Amino acid sequence: MEAKLPSQQEVIREALAILEKHMEPAKIAMLVSMLPIGEGNYLAIREQLFAGETVDTLVEKVKAYQEPKS
Repeated sequence: MEAKLPSQQEVIREALAILEKHMEPAKIAMLVSMLPIGEGNYLAIREQLFAGETVDTLVEKVKAYQEPKS
């Protein structure tokens, strides 16, 4: 019986989704820039990290994240 291992892309996608739930976008970007992922090509990972986002949607996410939680 062989174990099916996830692809690197699947692992990265899942990790970014987890980070997005627990970290603000600026910190995620800082972390990604520090990691030697994909030979350090931030432009490649950026497409996954911000897929479907616009400046406006990112601003709204940052504002929502910064609002005090009750």
